This record gives sequence, C-alpha cells and structure tokens, in this order.
Amino acid sequence: MAKPFLFIHLVWDHVRGRLLFIANVKVRLQIVTKTAPEAGAMLTSITEGILCCLTGKAASLVLPLESSEPSNGFEFVEVKPGRVLRVRHIVPERQPVVTEDQMSSGKKKTKVDSNEDDGGSKDVMKGPPKGSSVHCKRKITVYRNGQLVIENLGDVLHSEILQCQDGDLEPCSTVEVELADYKELASSPEPHPMPPRVPPHAGDQKPAPPPRRRRRKPKRTVLIDSKRAISSCKGTQSDVALFFVHGVGGSLDIWGSQLDFFSRLGYEVIAPDLAGHGASKAPPIAAAYTFYALAEDLRAIFKRYARKRNILIGHSYGVSFCTFLAHEYPDLVHKVVMINGGGPTALEPSLCSIFQLPSCVLHCLSPCLAWSFLKAGFARQGAKEKQLLKQGNAFNVAPFVLRAMMSGQYWPEGDEVYHAELTVPILLVHGMCDKFVPMDEDQRMAEILLFAFLKVIEEGSHMVMMECPDTVNTLLHEFFLWEPDMSKTESIKCDTETKATTNDIVQTLRVNKTVDK
Repeated sequence: MAKPFLFIHLVWDHVRGRLLFIANVKVRLQIVTKTAPEAGAMLTSITEGILCCLTGKAASLVLPLESSEPSNGFEFVEVKPGRVLRVRHIVPERQPVVTEDQMSSGKKKTKVDSNEDDGGSKDVMKGPPKGSSVHCKRKITVYRNGQLVIENLGDVLHSEILQCQDGDLEPCSTVEVELADYKELASSPEPHPMPPRVPPHAGDQKPAPPPRRRRRKPKRTVLIDSKRAISSCKGTQSDVALFFVHGVGGSLDIWGSQLDFFSRLGYEVIAPDLAGHGASKAPPIAAAYTFYALAEDLRAIFKRYARKRNILIGHSYGVSFCTFLAHEYPDLVHKVVMINGGGPTALEPSLCSIFQLPSCVLHCLSPCLAWSFLKAGFARQGAKEKQLLKQGNAFNVAPFVLRAMMSGQYWPEGDEVYHAELTVPILLVHGMCDKFVPMDEDQRMAEILLFAFLKVIEEGSHMVMMECPDTVNTLLHEFFLWEPDMSKTESIKCDTETKATTNDIVQTLRVNKTVDK
C-alpha cells in the first residue's frame, strides 16, 4: 500500500514545483512589464506559449476581440447555426424618391390638366441608368501541353489609361500564354505562328518545303458571348451597394477610411469580419476556416445585403472571395476592385510554411510575426504605421485561427480559365513596395481579365488602403463613376460599313465597264 501513496506524493511535488515556477515567472513578468512594456509583452507571449506547450491548452484560443467602438452601424449576423459574423452596415440618409403618382397628385393640386398633353416635369427616378452596352465575346482554349489561348472577339476596354473616365475601346486582340510559366511571355503573340523558312543552299535550285505542323487538339474550349450594361454608380442612387472584404489576419477596421469616405458620399457600405477575425465568432475546428466555408459565409452576407448593382472591393485573400461572388452572381455584381490580390492561379496551401507549426509555437512567435508583418506590409515602419496596425487589428488573431486560415487556402477551381470567364469591369490596385504580392502577378491578372484597369501606387505597400487612403479613395471613386464611351466603336463600325459599301460600288463599276467593253 505504500507504493501508490509514494507515487501520488511524487506527482504532487512535481505539480507544486511547476505552479511555483509559473508564479515566480509571472511576478518577474509584472516587474518587467512596468519597466519596459514592449519587452514585457514579448516575454508574456513567450511564457504563455510555453504554458500552452506544457498544459496542452492555448490561452485565448478562439475568443473574438472585443470591439471598443459603439454599436451604431454594427450588426451581428448568424450565417449558420452558431456561426455569427460582425458586419458594419451604413445606410446613408437619402431624400425620398418621388413617384409618378405623387407627382401627378401634386400637379392636380396646383394646376389641373396643365401638363397632361406635353408631359412636363418627368424628372422622376424610374430606376438605374441603362449605361453603355458592351459586347463581351471571347474564346478561351486550353491545350494539353498547358498552353492557354484567349481570343478577344468583342469589345475590349483599354487597360493602360491615365484616368478611369477616359477609358476607350481597343480592337480585338489575342493573348497566348503558358499556364506553367508566364513571366517571360509576350503580351499578344500570334495565335498560330508560321514556321520560319529554311534558306536555300547555293547548289540547290528549289528550297526545301516547310515541315508540316501537326494540328493540336484542344483539351478544353470555353466560348463567352454576351452583352453587359456598364453604368456610372453614384452615391445618390439607392440601387448601389459597396462590399468590402478583408484578408487573412485583418478585420473590417482596416477599411475605416474607405467606409467613412464613401458613406459621406451617400453610398451604402457593407463590411463583414471573417470568421475568427475582429469581433466575429471563432469556431474551434479547423474545417470552419477553409476557403469554401468562408465563401459560403460571404455568400450569405451578399444575399442578405445585395442591391441591383453591387461593387465588390477585396484585399489580399479577400480578392478570391470577390472573384467567387462575381463568378456566381454575374448579373448582380456590377464592378470589382482587387487590391494586392495576386495572380489568377488556383489556391493551394504551402506545406513548408511557418504557419504549419503548432499553435503554441505560433503563439510564442506572435511578436516576431507582428514585427515581420509591419516591415513587409507597410512601406514605412514609423509610429503612424504601428498605430494603424493596432487600430486595424491586422494580424491580431488567435494562432489557431491563423494556422487554420493558411492551411485552408485550397481552391483548385480558381485558375486562369476561371478568371478569364469574368465579364465584369475590374480595377487592379497594386502597391509598388508590396513584399507579399509581386508586380508580375497583378500584371498577369490584367492580361487574363477581359475588362481590367491596373493602377500602381508608388508610395504604397500591401496595406495601401491604410497608407494612402486619399489616393485609394480617389481611384475607387473614379472607377465607380466610370462609364465606357461607345461612340468610338459606333464610328468605327460606320466607317467599316461605308468602306464596305464603297468597295462594293467600285467592284460593280468595274464589272459594268468590262461588260460594256
């Protein structure tokens, strides 16, 4: 009977020693925190990580952040049972829309039957403007060797314009790229180049015939032939809504400047917190943070707040969700903005990433991760950028959520063909100093998309909407108000028709002359 009591005594001594060690460490950490706050915070994080490894439990694993802002404009939406997201929804106060019945009743009170014949005072909002109709026609061919050929057969908007209002149309073009390696490819090579001719030898009289080229069979062919109405989206129009989607580690607070700016202009803005981010609820399972789970959350938010013309604005990982919604709802999504979203490649998690480490180790490394994100995400690392990082809750998520988000980025459908099928106008905003997304990837995206505008901000980095809010707000507003000018295409069509008729007349005259002879 003495052996069990001895074993219990040894276990109790071991546990008591650990508790005394933890209490001693906490007392020392309080002293260090009072003298040096930054060093104290780092040591606290490291100690909590060690305790996580010893006890097997992580502190504050899935608790959402408490919002210090007032509840005005914030809503908590349950997209699924037990899955609650925080959404900031701002509906501006607009003037009441005057209907035709109200106008007619007002006319009867003032002047009876005065304007019945001429139909005066018909400045009534009957609905959204029709805008310009653009012909979206392209042929997408994928060959077995991984070659992608895109033939633009309809109207293609020019992508290298100085201002968004001056957008015009360029003639049809063909883009031929390789799916595997696209860094050293021309923008518009010939779709079917002829083999070079072999020069004849001095003694030969006839040159050798060119070798026969084997006709390639396409693996997949996608034909797009539709018409899209693109109109100017103003803040005074009640059928326009703006959706802002953040990326990994962020929250809706990173859009603070954009939400305030566009809500003052009269736009209706919606900005959700992804699951486990900001003040949204954080489920304790990793399957809740896959791309498909988060996409279904945003689908529910979009269906709840969508209007007739919706504009999606995404940043980093949020660009993939905007692409998904634009592909799923082409009639409801009017325009899209992609801020540092990367190239049009399928998502696949990296197996050699630091985020594959255990959650307790990531908890220990959280100060180092925050510092590295500050250096890579901002062009400057001053006090202003540190304050923006704290205000925006960027990278301030639980280690378990961060690890699950990075491991769940699996989306094989989002390849080049998936992006090439989009017919919505898209504005690409890239920060020149971005160390997460290279410039080549956004250029590749501009080549693949049908209607794309690429804008580069030299002073910005990955968090360009927080670094240069005025520049980003101006670009976005110009893009919202932009409408394509189709008068040039109509004049080009008229010129071609007149040339064709003149050629027919000349040919008939020649035929008549030969007959007279």
